[in-house]
Amino acid sequence: MSLKNLVKQKSLRFLLFGGKGGVGKTSCSAATSVWMAENLKKEVLILSTDPAHSLSDSFDQDLSGGEIVPIKGVKGLYGFEMDPKKEYSKYQKTMQESDVEIPKEVGFMMEGLDDLQSMTPPGTDETLAFSKVLEFIETTPEYDKIVFDTAPTGHTLRLLHLPTLLDSFFGKLITFRLKMGQIWGKMKAFLKREDYKEDGLDQMKKLKEVIENANKELTDPKKTSFVIVMISEMMAIYETERLLSNLYEVEIPSSAIIINQLFPENLDCSFCSSRREMQQRNLVEIKDIYAEDFTLVNIPLFPTEIRGLDKLRELGKLLIE
Repeated sequence: MSLKNLVKQKSLRFLLFGGKGGVGKTSCSAATSVWMAENLKKEVLILSTDPAHSLSDSFDQDLSGGEIVPIKGVKGLYGFEMDPKKEYSKYQKTMQESDVEIPKEVGFMMEGLDDLQSMTPPGTDETLAFSKVLEFIETTPEYDKIVFDTAPTGHTLRLLHLPTLLDSFFGKLITFRLKMGQIWGKMKAFLKREDYKEDGLDQMKKLKEVIENANKELTDPKKTSFVIVMISEMMAIYETERLLSNLYEVEIPSSAIIINQLFPENLDCSFCSSRREMQQRNLVEIKDIYAEDFTLVNIPLFPTEIRGLDKLRELGKLLIE
């Protein structure tokens, strides 16, 4: 089977590719974006949140500038590769220029968080990646299709539940802290006869609205689909089960699985034959588990690396046609 029915859905706007490292998800997402731009005549944006810049390697074009750029040789296709260091610097600058002043009298409630502005906390890359997902969902209506390479991990996808968090005890604690900061700021402004910008709580409310909107978009099966890329090995099957569990938890729809890098038959190579036999055994199990609920796409192992438009077009035909 192929991905043709999926990508030709007029209502589909977001296509996310995910899987464990080294299974070829970047190649598959890049090839799919090329096919859609050239065959559907749509404006397509492909973006990567992988700091390794593998999307640049796939297109054989530098996309690491942190800006959306046209993909050379494909009309209507644009690429973006996130630079985590650059994005974090922008975040730090925003924090430093914030108008919300937290009074010392209540600062003990979040003591120590100011230190985070001078370091890169664990999980920063995936949190910034999540923020980029929100940004592109919210602000890029000019693109008909948006393809996410190296889709957010299960941990990051759980951030879609942030509206629930903001309604929890911890969220109320943060809200109280901001309100206290605003009250203190108003008092200082009154004593100094100055204007006070009340934007801290408004920003949090806006963030909640943005995430709620993203949640509606990414959980709508008519608008979004998560394509899992895997290889025919038992470890990959276990990884796919964990990924699907995360997707189900946050209600991200998924209807297709790509089984990549399948060895061709080669009687003259004992190693190749052994690998193929192992893959074929695992394919039987993959079909037993997923064939009823998912479109399964088998892709052979290419003799050379998939790099450049010619190779991506070749892969795109196998995936979609």
